[in-house]
This record gives sequence, structure tokens and C-alpha cells, in this order.
Amino acid sequence: MPEETQHICTIEKLDQFPLGCSTSGKQTVFRLFAPKANSVSLIIYEEYEHDSGLELPLDKNDEGIWETIIQDNFTDKWYAYKIDGPEDDPFFTSTNHAIADPRSRHVTSKNHHLQFPKTKIISEEPFDWQDDDFVTPEDPRDLVIYETHIKDMVAHSSAKTFVQGIYNDFREAEVGGISHLKRLGVNAVEFLPLQKFGYFEPPFGEKTAEGVKNTWNPYARNYWGYMTSFFFAPETIYASDATLEVGKVVGRDTSAQLELKSLVKALHKENISVIMDVVYNHASHYDLNPLKYTAKDHYFRLDEKGNYLNDSWTGNDINTASKYSRELIVESIKHWMTEYHIDGFRFDLAGIIDWETIDLIREEARKINPNVILIAEPWGGDYKPSGFSDHDWASWNDKIRNGLKGYHPVENKGFIFGETDPNLSRFGIENLIRGTLEPGEHGLFNHSGHSVNYLESHDGYTLGDHIRIALDPEKQTQVFEDRKEITSLSKKELKTAKLAALSLFVSQGITMMHAGQEWARSKVIQDPSGKDSKKGQLDRDSYNKDDETNWLNFNEIDINKNLFNYYKGLIQLRLNTPALRKAKPNEINFKVYKDPLHVTFSIDGKSSGDMYDYFVSLNASYKHAHEIILPEGYWEVVVNSEKAGSSTLKSVEKSMLVPAISGVVLRKLRVSNA
Repeated sequence: MPEETQHICTIEKLDQFPLGCSTSGKQTVFRLFAPKANSVSLIIYEEYEHDSGLELPLDKNDEGIWETIIQDNFTDKWYAYKIDGPEDDPFFTSTNHAIADPRSRHVTSKNHHLQFPKTKIISEEPFDWQDDDFVTPEDPRDLVIYETHIKDMVAHSSAKTFVQGIYNDFREAEVGGISHLKRLGVNAVEFLPLQKFGYFEPPFGEKTAEGVKNTWNPYARNYWGYMTSFFFAPETIYASDATLEVGKVVGRDTSAQLELKSLVKALHKENISVIMDVVYNHASHYDLNPLKYTAKDHYFRLDEKGNYLNDSWTGNDINTASKYSRELIVESIKHWMTEYHIDGFRFDLAGIIDWETIDLIREEARKINPNVILIAEPWGGDYKPSGFSDHDWASWNDKIRNGLKGYHPVENKGFIFGETDPNLSRFGIENLIRGTLEPGEHGLFNHSGHSVNYLESHDGYTLGDHIRIALDPEKQTQVFEDRKEITSLSKKELKTAKLAALSLFVSQGITMMHAGQEWARSKVIQDPSGKDSKKGQLDRDSYNKDDETNWLNFNEIDINKNLFNYYKGLIQLRLNTPALRKAKPNEINFKVYKDPLHVTFSIDGKSSGDMYDYFVSLNASYKHAHEIILPEGYWEVVVNSEKAGSSTLKSVEKSMLVPAISGVVLRKLRVSNA
């Protein structure tokens, strides 16, 4: 084709194409929503590093979409937009930088706080999924979810990886990654954000050319990933071709797509559901985020002066009710389900997302997978777990978290520490165990299948550290030179950790645990570069530490092996015991004992299809053992103060003594009256 006819631009019926870049044979369509822009030019680069390239003007339609169709194919080339807009309009943000496409499927960037992203046009070659399909139970209460940062499980040498990129290492590690999930026995993994995010933050203590001075983060890293830049693109720093060296280019090829899909496929082969943490309540704040430079006043919630509102406490809030924000969110979810076979999503600060968008996500996602897992972090702006239950979503249950362990290890201790919250009566504790149901005390949910019960997540102290500090408040500020010293649990700490685990695993609903909870891992600030004045102390907010503060040391399992085996047994028991997960509320009957710290109940297993009935006793008293009176017959003990699992430890009748700071689970084969 002659050079002068190679790049013919025509505009006709482009509204049939989605926003972003669409390729078909020898034609390519580009569409960008930027209603306030005065002009938009498309720049196509032969190489990422090039500062200039083929520049073509776009035309604006009546909806504020700039678009063109070009009779050429640009696969494996890069593009970005040059956007010119009003200079003094507080509702429009100008920049001299080229801006990548908000709908990018793949982004090449530089290790810098601005990222300097460009969209790479990738081929639509199908991935070989073979017979892979979604791995989601019909009832979400059949899940035991393991929340983790993907790198935490492979970065430490104890994970025994082949150091071939984080996605690959998680799949192939001999000890960490999938191997650890299988060893523990969980059937779902919830990854912290995997969408392309702003890993690098502005240099600490320096004012950038944009006028930003980082006074909050001495590490200048956003390790956890809750600053999404591109909602359709996978994070490239976890790919085999990645580097974290400052100034280097990452995402030059499409390894991230192939390797993340291969990881999902491998997890599915082990019957492990894949849940992805997604952040649609706010966007990355310090990089060249395209939403800010294309349609700030549409994508974000602003005040009357054009300033970002900030109910998310991250710098900005996405206006999820606006047309193209809502479309971006819903299409993004559909993309991750269809292209990556993601089984479910946990929505960060979902309280900021409007109800119409919430309903549309559910409706569209269920068209693809009727059993899709949708979990809200039901706060941020408003606190509304009950609302999410009304809209048929599950939510993180902070009531059971705070009721069992307390909100703060010193100022507000929970049930497992032998203390009673004046705002939580005996009936309140019983309702937590039943599924935190409305209209019961502190009720949140219409159905226990909406309650995601947890005691530890990525936020705050680990459960192990919470217990350590609660039993010895001096540990909150103590400096630990030897990590093994703090990791090793005392007898009382071990008892409390086991009681916490048992209380969680016998509660109705969906169970979630966090990485390392099974051996009470401690987060001691490591600070290898000497930036942190709190080095050696326990960390309650490790979002910025890409080091051994967060990375799991699997050698520590042997330090608290008894607890690890206890968790392993509880997971096995729960997955083999429908009555512990999904009994009807009226099948759970609490017994009356004098000590409010002694909570005992029976569970009828009939409606859940369990062949056994159960008797559970939790003794949170730190002083007294308690005798329980058993219903008639012989009862098999499957959990006591030492062991947990599906195998019978011993048989008892009439009564049993439950030691202080411990619990028991007993079962009896149900006799049919048929």
C-alpha cells in the first residue's frame, strides 16, 4: 500500500464500537471520552521510548467522545493522546504529557511516580484455557477464603521459588504460592489488587515538578496496590520481564497477561477459586491517571470549586453514578471474568459506590457466571452492610471481627480476651455466631451467606500481633531485634489464638483468613534501607513496605506448628461439615450457663444435609474451666484445646470439662426417624 494512503481516517457509525482501541483486520478504531477538551490528537509510537510518532487528529461527536477509524493495523505499537483543553477551568486538568487510554488492556510504563504510561496495542490471540471454567460453589458459605498479597507468598527465600516473576513463582513455588494453599487446604484465594496501579509514589521529602511534596510515606512505595491507574490492564511488575529498578521500563511485552492467566488456570486445576480485590471508589492520585486528564468533572466527585472530594481518604472519590464511570466499572468486571476467568471480586470501600451501579454489576456478572462471588467492604462514606445484603451482596463483617477480638488490642478488647463489651450482650454474641442476622442484636444481614466472617485482613495488626499486644501492652512500642522472639507464642497467647480460630470457624457464613494467620505471623518493621524511625516495632499499616515486614517466612511455621496444624484441622472440619457453615438460624440453639464468657450451643445438621448433629462450647474465661452437660448419647470429640480436624479424638457422654481459654466441638450421628 502506498505511504500516502496507508493511514486513511474516516468517521462513520463509530458509536457501535466501545471506548478505547478496537482492531479488526486492517482497521483500527480509537474512541476517547473527553468532553471539555478543545482538541485531541492520537500519537502512535513505534517504540515506547519515542517522544514522537504518527500524529492524527480525532473528531468530537455530540456526546463528547473523540474518535476515528484508521485503515491500518497497529498491533505491537504504542499510543497515547495529546489533549488540549481550557487553561483556567478548575473542572479540567491540563498537562503537556501524552495520556494513555483509560481502557488500556496493556500498559507499558516507567518506574517513576508519574509512570509515563503508554497503551500497547496487543493482538487478540486466544489463550489456551483448555477446559478451564469458573470454580465457584453454588453456596458461597462453602468457601474458606485466604486473603493475601500475591508477592507476600513468594518473595521470601523460604517460599522456594525459581525467581521467574511473581505470577509464575506463585504458580510454581515449592513451598509458597499454590503449594502452601494446598497444604493448608483452603479453597479460595483473594488477591490484593492486580490491576495496573501506581507502585511508586513521589520521592519522600522532595517537592515534585507538579508541586506535590510527599510528607506521609518515607518508603515512597505503594506496595499493596490500592491506587489503581488502569482498570482493564494487569499489573506488569509481577511479570517475568519486570524490574523494580527506578527509571526502568516495565510491561514492554505482554508477559503479564499470559502469566496471570496461567496462574488462574493452575489455581482452578486445584479447585481453588480466584477472587480479586478491586478498587473502584477512587483512582491513583499522583501519576498520569487518564481519568483525571480526560474528564475529571465526569469521573470524580468534586466540590463547587472543582476540588476532589475525599470520603475514601485517598485523595479523590470516583463518581460511580456518572454514565462513563459506571460503564467503566461494569465493563471492567466483565473483562476480568471473560478474559481472565476471575471467579469473584472484593470491592474496596464499596460504601462509595452507588446502588444502581451495585445492581448492574451483580446483574451483568451473573450473566457470565451465575455463582460469581461479590464481596463488599461495606464502608467508605457510608456504613451499609445491611444495604448490600438487601442488594444480594456479601460483605466483610466487622461486627464479628470487633466482637470476638475487639477493635483495638489495648483500648477495646473482645470476647477471646475474657472481656465483655458493654455494647455487646450475650444475645449479641449468639447472633454473631448465627450469621449476624437481622433483626437480631447488631444484625447486619438477611442471610448468613452474606456474612464474610474474619478476624484478620491486610489492614491493621495481624491477629497474632493483636493478641500479643492485648496480653502485654508494652509490646505495642517494644523494639524486637530478633523476629523469632516475638513470633514464638507464649502458652496464653497460643490458647487465645486457638480460641479465636475456633470461634471464627464455627460461625455461620463465609470464612476468611489472612496470609500467615495460621501461624500467628508477626509484622515486625524490617526497614532494610534505614528510613523508618519505628524499625523493630510491630506494624499496623504495612501498605508501603515491599520487604520482609510483609513477605511470609514459611520457616516460621515450625515455631508455632501446633497452631498451624490447628488451623489446618479447622479448615478440613469446616469444609467437611455443612452444619457449621449453613445451618438455619432455628437449628442453632444456645444453652444457658452462668458465666457470660461461656458460650455453648447445639446445631441440628438436618437442613444442611449433614449426617451429624453438633455441640460446640467456647470458654473465654481466663480463670475458670467449665463443665458442659451433653444431650443423651455418645458424642465424638473432633476439636479440643489441643487438636482440631474431622477425625474423632475420643468419645464422651453426659458431660465434659472445657478448660479456660479453649473450646470444643462434638458431633453425634443423627438417627433418622424414617
